Amino acid sequence: MSATPPPPPSNGYTPPAAAAMSPEDQRLWATLDHIGGIFFGWISTLVIYLVMKDRGGFIRQHSTSALNFHITMAIAMIVGYILTLVVVGVLVIIAVYVVIIIFAIMAAIAANKGEQYTYPLSIKFIK
Repeated sequence: MSATPPPPPSNGYTPPAAAAMSPEDQRLWATLDHIGGIFFGWISTLVIYLVMKDRGGFIRQHSTSALNFHITMAIAMIVGYILTLVVVGVLVIIAVYVVIIIFAIMAAIAANKGEQYTYPLSIKFIK
């Protein structure tokens, strides 16, 4: 008696396995992840983390680091908006924007060179 293969899924679709990316592609996506965080905040870093985290170790490290940093900065922005009631919040919000721009550019440059980068001032929500 011969073994029969299992039947295909009812809709005929089998999802492809996550293929590993080349080092050049990982560097590109890590750079885009950091730059996207400047313009779109934690939303873009979350999307890249969820889609690309299993495609290579380099992109996983950078996307995790960027997501943790931008979540931390989102919390700082909320605190800044709350503190606008006592006028100090405006300074906090400006400082947070400056920190985001400077550190994200530094991270994008490191990613483009193929170097690891860990954001300072970042709470580790995701490991």
